[in-house]
Amino acid sequence: MEPNLKLSSTDGTPLSDPSLYRRLVGRLMYLTISRPEIIYAVNTLSQFMKSPSSSHMDALHHILRYLKKSPGQGLCFPANSDIRLMAYADSDWAGCPDTRRSVTAYCTFIGNSLISWKSSKQTTISRSSAEAEYRTLAAVADELSWLGD
Repeated sequence: MEPNLKLSSTDGTPLSDPSLYRRLVGRLMYLTISRPEIIYAVNTLSQFMKSPSSSHMDALHHILRYLKKSPGQGLCFPANSDIRLMAYADSDWAGCPDTRRSVTAYCTFIGNSLISWKSSKQTTISRSSAEAEYRTLAAVADELSWLGD
């Protein structure tokens, strides 16, 4: 998806036949297993399965064009990597225009190998960007403590 694109349920005109949209998003969900870079975009588009619109379909076509131009990319697990647990985290304060909830995202690595990732809306509405970041850091700390045991 385009950077800083905020999709809403009121964007665009409703599709007359949403079955193609639903099938394509469903197939992209399976592809996220080996292509983690599209997880956020597919997750965002899957929120509009009930009543997709033309702007949602445009964003879906953008993802398909990206995939067509970047074959062979995916997860790589090198054999000679450090055994060091690392994580990167970020949040998007009030990132959902419909619910005003923040989006938490993080990924964890052992050495150079990506082993887990998550992107989801936070359960409560944060009052500030700092509060949204603290919630994200708590989530990634929980993940690291689970992986470190």
